[in-house]
This record gives sequence, C-alpha cells and structure tokens, in this order.
Amino acid sequence: MREFENAVHWDAAAKHYQKTAHPFTAQFAEAALARISLTSQSRVLDVATGTGALALAAARAGAQVMATDFSPAMVACVKNAGLPNVEARVMDGQSLDLPDASFDATFSIFGVIMFPEWRKGLAEMQRVTAIGGYGIVATWQEMGAASFLLLGNVRRKLFPDREGMAMPEAVKALSNPQDFARELIAAGFRDPVIESVTHAYQLEVKSLDNPDEVFGMSPDWTSLTEIEKAAVIAHVREMAGNNPVLSIPSTALIAVAQR
Repeated sequence: MREFENAVHWDAAAKHYQKTAHPFTAQFAEAALARISLTSQSRVLDVATGTGALALAAARAGAQVMATDFSPAMVACVKNAGLPNVEARVMDGQSLDLPDASFDATFSIFGVIMFPEWRKGLAEMQRVTAIGGYGIVATWQEMGAASFLLLGNVRRKLFPDREGMAMPEAVKALSNPQDFARELIAAGFRDPVIESVTHAYQLEVKSLDNPDEVFGMSPDWTSLTEIEKAAVIAHVREMAGNNPVLSIPSTALIAVAQR
C-alpha cells in the first residue's frame, strides 16, 4: 500500500495539510463551485473531502453538505469548522454508505484521484447523484502541483538517475481531457465538460529554514539523504533569487458532467 492510500498517513498529516495545502486547494474548490449553481435547497456531497476546502465553501454558499473521508482526523477538521449545514462522516469513497440518487451535486477535489480503485470512486459518485444532477471532479495534471511539483522538478534536474515518487494511477489516466471525459462516461455520467485551471502556489522562501514542513509529506523528500536534501534547498533558494516568494504555477483539470 502506498502512503497516500493509507488513512493513517492522512491522519498524521491532517493538521499540516490544513495549514499548508488547504488554502491552495481552496482556490480550485472555488473554481469548481463556480461551474454550477447551488441554492439553500441543494444537497451536496464532497467525496474525499480532506480538511473540507470544497465542503466548507459549498456550505458558506448556503447548500446542505455531506463531507466524507476515510481519514478520521481529516473528518474532525471539517467538524471543527462548526458550520451547521455540514455533516462530516468517515467513509470509504470506493463504497459510499449513502442512498442512490440522493445528492444534487457530488464533488471530489483531488480526492477520488488518490483511490486505488478510482473507477469505483467515480461510479459511486454517479450512483449517489440525482438524475439531472452534476458530478464535478478535479485532478492535477500529470506532474502534480505546489511543493510536490517543485520538488519533483528539482529532483529530476539534480538527480536524473534517481527514481521519483510514482503519481497515483488516476492522475496519469485522467491527465488528458479526452481520456478524462471517456472515464466519466464509463462511470455513467454524460456530457462532460473539462476545463484547465491554473493557480500559482506561493512558497515563502523563509519556510525553507524548516524544509520538512514544506516537503515532508512527499516520499520524494523522505527518500533523500541529508546531503541531497541540502542540495535541493540550495537549488530552490537559487531559483527564488532575491524574491521572498517563489511562485509555482500548478494546473488542474476540472470536469463537470451530468447524470
């Protein structure tokens, strides 16, 4: 089992993820929400919610939201937000304990793409979506995003003979819009529309003083020696030059399809 398929890994990372990744992924969650219209009567499901970037944004827009994740610590982060129109439950997105056709919109923002059986995840999203409702899925482009993208690029430059972190299968499988659309149709959705969205992750150079806080969630980092880590940090500082912030453009594909 790879780390990102293990709930214990995400339990340990939840607070760090909430602090570092959540504000960035929230930008893509807002972009996904903007692609459909929600009302106070809308029933929304967020599959593999993480710390709730999409779920909380949808709730603030007035929808009635169910957030699910297989990590109890991630679910606790959503509950701790204290929004009355959000219910958060520990649940396997590959086998949702939810009724058929019970949500007007089902979202997964960089969640289903992490599943070992991601096609089951897409099919489950379709199953619980109401007829005429929407499934909205976001995936990263093949090389990832933010500090993961930066680290992977630096590793390939400095250590071209070192094997890097394997991306989740779905990230590769869905990185082409035509393939993405085909998989959504195979899951039972129809008329998928897929758009590219780019936001830049702003890495504060001073955070490199504690690089484990920046890169520690990535096997690309933990597999390096101390000498190699020092070389990575030196290279990133060189990339930034005199700028206090290094901008890392990161691209996602956001798909909207109907049931």
